[in-house]
Amino acid sequence: MWLANQTLGGDFFLLGIFSQISHPGRLCLLIFSIFLMAVSWNITLILLIHIDSSLHTPMYFFINQLSLIDLTCISVTVPKMLVNQLAKDKTISILGCGTQMYFYLQLGGAECCLLAAMAYDRYVAICHPLRYSVLMSHRVCLLLASGCWCVGSVDGFMLTPITMSFPFCRSHEIQHFFCEVPAVLKLSCSDISLYKTFMYLCCVIMLLIPVTVISVSYYFIILTIHKMNSVEGRKKAFTTCSSHVTVVSLFYGAAIYNYMLPSSYHTPEKDMMSSFFYTILTPVLNPIIYSFRNKDVARALKKMLSVQKPPY
Repeated sequence: MWLANQTLGGDFFLLGIFSQISHPGRLCLLIFSIFLMAVSWNITLILLIHIDSSLHTPMYFFINQLSLIDLTCISVTVPKMLVNQLAKDKTISILGCGTQMYFYLQLGGAECCLLAAMAYDRYVAICHPLRYSVLMSHRVCLLLASGCWCVGSVDGFMLTPITMSFPFCRSHEIQHFFCEVPAVLKLSCSDISLYKTFMYLCCVIMLLIPVTVISVSYYFIILTIHKMNSVEGRKKAFTTCSSHVTVVSLFYGAAIYNYMLPSSYHTPEKDMMSSFFYTILTPVLNPIIYSFRNKDVARALKKMLSVQKPPY
């Protein structure tokens, strides 16, 4: 099917966000700077978690997975967008488009489940501290993380081939800066109403189950915090949970808008801004929100950067 589309229509054209503004050069420089910050900060965080033994805990294990997702996500979309802008060439091959789509779906599905696993980790840490080392052993963490990546892979393998198998007999101009499913489906000339319903149900399931886990986890967390007598314990619990709630709000807000709201709420410009926020800004914000304001991470970073003075 992909080869049939290739022979019938050739490449796609990513119109992107640069055509929407009067100073594309400045935006290109800004996005490149954001990309460098996201890559460097997430790599630094991954290295810190691997190097410093004090960060070898379940919470930082999941943060490590989140950084890996953010690093991969921004690397899948931004380099192609910048190369197209600098080369004044907006084309992307059918295979390249399908590859972008698969990784975006895989990473989005994995993060969707990972945020639920992180909420469960906070629930166990706060509500069952004495059993934390048993309930969140390294084996359990590996199983949870593997499950998240598997769910994301199934999502990508299921939706990408179906989306790319539709005949694209209209204009091959994608009103987006990468190959996201809703933007590509607009080019199809066949009846996709049944597939849209199927995709909507998949998105509801992918979002509803993790949101339920997160909501139930925080319900019990709030009850436990309310019963705490220690002010310091309450403050520490709220600080830990507030970071996760912020990340959850950013992710699910964009996901619900992109995949669950009716088409009447969507315009190409709004869709691009929503995707811009998730794929480009979120990978920069997550390390700041979740880790770099954390005292343990700050101490580990200072330790890694410190240079011992030679004896005199």
